[in-house]
Amino acid sequence: MGRRRAPELYRAPFPLYALQIDPSAGLLIAAGGGGAAKTGIKNGVHFLQLEQINGRLSASLLHSHDTETRATMNLALAGNILAAGQDAHCQLLRFQIHQQKSKNKAGKAGSKEQGPRQRKGAAPAEKSGAETHQEEIEFSVENLQAVQTDFSTDPLQKVVCFNHDSTLLATGGTDGYVRVWKVPTLEKVLEFKAHEGEIEDLALGPDGKLVTVGWDLKASVWQKDQLVTQLHWQENGPTFSNTTYRYQACRFGQVPDQPAGLRLFTVQIPHKRLRQPPPCYLTAWDGSTFLPLRTKSCGHEVISCLSVSESGTFLGLGTVTGSVAIYIAFSLQGVFLYGCCCCCVSGLSL
Repeated sequence: MGRRRAPELYRAPFPLYALQIDPSAGLLIAAGGGGAAKTGIKNGVHFLQLEQINGRLSASLLHSHDTETRATMNLALAGNILAAGQDAHCQLLRFQIHQQKSKNKAGKAGSKEQGPRQRKGAAPAEKSGAETHQEEIEFSVENLQAVQTDFSTDPLQKVVCFNHDSTLLATGGTDGYVRVWKVPTLEKVLEFKAHEGEIEDLALGPDGKLVTVGWDLKASVWQKDQLVTQLHWQENGPTFSNTTYRYQACRFGQVPDQPAGLRLFTVQIPHKRLRQPPPCYLTAWDGSTFLPLRTKSCGHEVISCLSVSESGTFLGLGTVTGSVAIYIAFSLQGVFLYGCCCCCVSGLSL
């Protein structure tokens, strides 16, 4: 699997920590920032319009939402609602897009007055004085509820996700607790200790089961606050006597052509950095029995994040060195490897 250099789609004015894609609206949502430190680096959430122009994908900025002193470190998307992890808090945002047709005189094209962004590709007027119809895009973002979700001595929300019908969201952070909240009121409905130490990732299945992975080397399946089972990825995989692994990421995914089928995917990385790093591993699990189906090596670069395509066909892996790899979900076979940037890939969306 040879490395390719991916073309640059967008360069944000701040460090990027989280990405989400809204396929229905053709939006790429990018978030990050410099935090509370007075370094001059802003904090924000950028909403980008994705378009195909001359056969190539292009991203143009629709709206920039200022998050003041808080950098957004993790994101979850449900319809037009965003759940943004900002320090020890979860902030809900609602965005709205309004498209209106406007009539413009061609003779006024030189006017300096600037309105909302106009969609690219609008046909020019054929003669002076003719009326043209262009789509104006009005974009608005509203802050909804916010709540503190982590209460450790150095609190930080590390992950957030919605359930299948977007009525609940779950958060996890450095205090090891899972907390479940109603949407959009953010009323807490469940709280329990899931791990000793930090929660690294969590995933909510369509049947209400919750999978959590943490720095205590455990991956657990929960039904509300009751432990269902622990995951053991090495039962049908490689065994190591000198290397300790921990679970880094977990995601549910559909089984293509099986409407009721469900898979769980996890990434395992060495718990400690070594001079000669051992490989990382990708595991597919049965989404009902939580038994491992297959495990494959995914290279020696340490994996930082995992994403599953909406159809369940592809997996995306990001690394701490800035590479992105695409795998076939069924076989765990790698198909593409991109060198994207020179720093850690902390957010990935397929």
